Amino acid sequence: MSSLDSFRQETREWLEENCPQSMRSPMTNVENDQCWGGRKWTFKSEDQKLWMERMGAKGWTAPDWPKEYGGGGLNKEEHKVLKSELGRIRARSPLDSFGIWMIGPALLKFGSEALKQQHLPPIVRGEIRWCQGYSEPGAGSDLAGLQSKAVDMGDHFIANGQKVWTSYGDKADWMFCLLRTDPDAKKQMGISLVLFDMETPGVNPKPIKLISGSSPFCETFLDDVRVERDQVVGEVNQGWTIAKYLLTHEREMIGGFGISAAGSKTLGMIAAETVGTTNGRLDDLFLRTDVAKWEIDAASFAFTAERVTDEVKSGSGVGATSAMLKYYGTELNKRRFEHLVKINGSNSMIWEGDVSNDGWLAKTWLRTKGNSIEGGTSEVQLNIIAKNILGLG
Repeated sequence: MSSLDSFRQETREWLEENCPQSMRSPMTNVENDQCWGGRKWTFKSEDQKLWMERMGAKGWTAPDWPKEYGGGGLNKEEHKVLKSELGRIRARSPLDSFGIWMIGPALLKFGSEALKQQHLPPIVRGEIRWCQGYSEPGAGSDLAGLQSKAVDMGDHFIANGQKVWTSYGDKADWMFCLLRTDPDAKKQMGISLVLFDMETPGVNPKPIKLISGSSPFCETFLDDVRVERDQVVGEVNQGWTIAKYLLTHEREMIGGFGISAAGSKTLGMIAAETVGTTNGRLDDLFLRTDVAKWEIDAASFAFTAERVTDEVKSGSGVGATSAMLKYYGTELNKRRFEHLVKINGSNSMIWEGDVSNDGWLAKTWLRTKGNSIEGGTSEVQLNIIAKNILGLG
């Protein structure tokens, strides 16, 4: 038996012993069933808590991070085996985290050893929930035009300004934030990426209510917020390079919305349960065609994303490819919810009701429209693709 076969067998046995049965059932409502962790998190069940803690202790919430920072230390092949075995038992994601998806990779590449040791292990264990302080009322797509500033006070900075579209800012424990630390430098040259606790005096997040009725975003006001100098990622005034690197991971993350979340039902499964089948085929011919097309496109997208991941792990940067993943994943996710609306018919339009139908589908369908804006608008992504991938203009 090869070492990889042995790893698969060990992984399978560990998952059978440690993954609670309820965490192997499809999520009926991803927004309600997913686990974000952090100091303020309320677990939906004891099994959800147990699953996150066990996977975190194993380092498998961040399987390919180095073990010295709490990760699983898995190589590329082992990581694929783990994903395969998790998929085999339809395990839910033990932890969804901007720490794992965004600031963690930036710290691994640019952070000091002290910052890595301070922040990465708690991220892996789900103890700290992060939010992103990038966009401002006057600096969205033109992020380099941000005006929130941090004044150097020696061993610390004093930050003032306003951020907007801070996802889950009212629920997060820490923020990774772009601030202007040299007001006289050219736009990109005077920016630093800093980290601070959301309970620091002067940090005030205020939820923004969306058309969907939910408030996942906040505007965040910074009023004389103390930021310690040792919480600057990389060098002072050199944050733009790190910010761009982090954006590639954000775009990959948003692009991943186009594929069903781990542990959730596939589009085909939902259609079969809702519409009905005859001899294993959907009864509605036109819907069957739409679902088949979507699932083919989703599989192609998943293979492409996996190829890009392999290229990154072999030493190639993501670069402009992240714009391609973000754009197509966004469109795929919007199509998915358009199909779900069709599948559920008039029930899709219910806005509120009993526990079995709280209007989740209608609200989430509306929410998907925002995928075209967050992380850089679709128009910006298409420009990046045209210039840097297709070589146009």
